[in-house]
Amino acid sequence: MTLLAPTRRRRSVQSSDLSRHAKDVFAAAEVEPLEVTRRDGKPLVLTTKERSDDDEAVLDIAAQLIAAMTVNVELPLQDRLAIPYPWLKLLSADDQVRFAKEITEIARGSFSLRQPRTLLLEMQAWRNSAEALAAGWGRSEPQLLDEPIAVERP
Repeated sequence: MTLLAPTRRRRSVQSSDLSRHAKDVFAAAEVEPLEVTRRDGKPLVLTTKERSDDDEAVLDIAAQLIAAMTVNVELPLQDRLAIPYPWLKLLSADDQVRFAKEITEIARGSFSLRQPRTLLLEMQAWRNSAEALAAGWGRSEPQLLDEPIAVERP
């Protein structure tokens, strides 16, 4: 038995609806991509720029993950992933291994459910951790105050 991803079904509107009810069609396209059917051409997909940018970013990540899985296979996966993501080497060795495992698992789940935002958020969280380490966070013990400092209410 083979498990296949469900086929993507989009809500469809006619191009005449776009011209007659533009406000409603645009509002619907902000919620989910819409297929705009035309009599004189192939259907188009109307979506937000943010969603389109997210889709492109996910494809970039997918390309890097596939390359990491198939190139230089004699290296550990975390070292292969550090080639496109050099900030990975700022993480501890254990976190590098954890990143490699988690990002591939999340990518598979994200792709299968067609939820690219999940992968993008996870990748950004790991990158934020590396940036915090690069900025010096976590390298020294916090300095505790002897006396509390009173501050005015913001």
